[in-house]
Amino acid sequence: MSVYTRVERPELEAFLASFDAGVLVEYTGISAGIENTNYFVTTDQGRYVLTLFEQLGRDELPFFLELMAHLAEHGVPTAHPLADRDDRYLSALCGKPAALVQRLSGGTVDHPDAAQCAAIGTALARMHLAGQSYPAERANPRGPHWWREAVARVHDRLSADEARRLDEEIGFQFSHRHDALPRGVIHADLFRDNALFEDAKNAVGNGVGSPEGDTRRAGPMEGSSRLTGIIDLYYACTDALLYDVAVTVNDWCATEARELDPERTRALLAAYAAVRPFTPAEHASWPAMLRAAALRFWLSRLVDLHFPRAGELTHTKDPDAFGRLLAAHVRATPALPA
Repeated sequence: MSVYTRVERPELEAFLASFDAGVLVEYTGISAGIENTNYFVTTDQGRYVLTLFEQLGRDELPFFLELMAHLAEHGVPTAHPLADRDDRYLSALCGKPAALVQRLSGGTVDHPDAAQCAAIGTALARMHLAGQSYPAERANPRGPHWWREAVARVHDRLSADEARRLDEEIGFQFSHRHDALPRGVIHADLFRDNALFEDAKNAVGNGVGSPEGDTRRAGPMEGSSRLTGIIDLYYACTDALLYDVAVTVNDWCATEARELDPERTRALLAAYAAVRPFTPAEHASWPAMLRAAALRFWLSRLVDLHFPRAGELTHTKDPDAFGRLLAAHVRATPALPA
């Protein structure tokens, strides 16, 4: 999340007047992430996250906002959007589509342990099961068709070695089909900065929307703690569930050397499989899917690096992290739990 559109206080106060959210106390921009403009908003009644959508159109946004509500109402720890007085989740601010959602308690984890990875695995499996009853569908906008477009866009800006490796991986991926894999709603971006944890001994309820709760993204937490929320579902789409598992493993279980840590990987996958067991087709597709998930984020970071967007607070991430992880997957991949 970043700040591309500056919101002035009178504009925000007028926006909040259409909600039963209280009187504005303070607000501040959020610099993490890269897609939308986001602010923390505190009123005399609670804490919220305001998002102004910079890329998605108004016709696309109901899928995400209604999905967030659906998951929250089915026991998945996600932030529920607030409806305005006309019972609409989607509004407008500064000429952009905008939404106000509950601000969950807890902070992000920079160096997750095996217990935290297991908690993410359990929550992801429960999200996949809850998503089976969500009626809407949305194609993955960063799927194989986008890979080709992204490679063509950055190809001339890459080193000869990078270009060769990308071409080889694209060829490998298009030689594999995953039509037999279970499909449904996926998060598609469940990185460490899209989950919140709270020290279990200090937790009171789930802290959703609570003024007393810890601040969202208040700072990195270390050691075992309680998962309080999965956030930022604005890449959510309909795709292979196994792809979502691969995206998550590639971030939560990666070491500084950009290889998968065996203990954390086993913990996440075993916890997921205890809720939704993997099918034989998923076992067969796992090595290629791990590579596909690494390729997707290597490409998106290359695009962001070579074609940056202007913003007041922006954050560009290192593409090489996923380039090296993909190379590690080419050498070897761990098996799914039996």
